[in-house]
Amino acid sequence: MKLIVLSPEKTLLNEEVNAVELPGAKGRFMVLKDHAPVLTPLVAGVVRYDVAYTENRQEMEIGGGFAEISNDEICVCVG
Repeated sequence: MKLIVLSPEKTLLNEEVNAVELPGAKGRFMVLKDHAPVLTPLVAGVVRYDVAYTENRQEMEIGGGFAEISNDEICVCVG
């Protein structure tokens, strides 16, 4: 899967991942391979992701935004 995090100024992250945990407006949720298409608002919090082909878990703090999940690509737009 591909995780892309965008701000209005630049691409903050473009990484192959195994799993992503997002701070949704109704609570945290996990995205795995073959997730159903979703467009959802995000609240301020931490995005956690497992880097593909490693045991490496990373975190990125965001101030809110939205996520589009489609075709094994998670695009997170932050403000």
